[in-house]
Amino acid sequence: MPKTVDHDKRRAMILDALFAVAARQGLHAVSLRAVAAEAGISLRLVQYYFETKAGLMQAGLDRLERESNDRWTGRLAPAPDAPDTRAALAALFREALPTDPQSRAFHHMWMSYAVLAMTEPDLAGPGLVAGPNRLQTRIAAILADGKEAGMFRADIDVDAEAGALLGLIHGLGTAMLVGQQKPAAALAHLERQLDRLCVTKKPGENPPRAGNQRPA
Repeated sequence: MPKTVDHDKRRAMILDALFAVAARQGLHAVSLRAVAAEAGISLRLVQYYFETKAGLMQAGLDRLERESNDRWTGRLAPAPDAPDTRAALAALFREALPTDPQSRAFHHMWMSYAVLAMTEPDLAGPGLVAGPNRLQTRIAAILADGKEAGMFRADIDVDAEAGALLGLIHGLGTAMLVGQQKPAAALAHLERQLDRLCVTKKPGENPPRAGNQRPA
């Protein structure tokens, strides 16, 4: 009988090789031939799955976003109850900032894509903007849930605040990578922004919980 090929596993292996080449030599040094050599397969096989270098690069960017989403979901999983909106945002911030080896590797790669897009926009593809746009939409939805539940102030513009928070995340992430900000300080900056958005509590009063808040 012919051997059954696990195409998803083979695609993942090729993307692993892409990230390995990029980590060692920089994203600008990635080529289909270099990725094939790293994976120990033929150039034709890489072309079969991704066709072009642009297709391979876009697939790598899609995987970065997917893995980041999975890690955010994992940060929420230990909570015994559905996390409230503030807890969901705090978990997202911890994942979105380079606070551990996995998130640092993500930021290094994403920044490499951003730099490459300045000179070779076709290689980075539309995903470089689409991914952050999806994240901003998600932040806005969490803020809207918290606003409806009475956790966040009724007068906030959730779209504007989501854009501001995303910009702060990106700026703090870069500052952390170059050593200008420490993780604790960066997270404290974001927590202060959430404090600004939250309804002021009366002494001894607990904020309401949005029990149906789950990661998208």
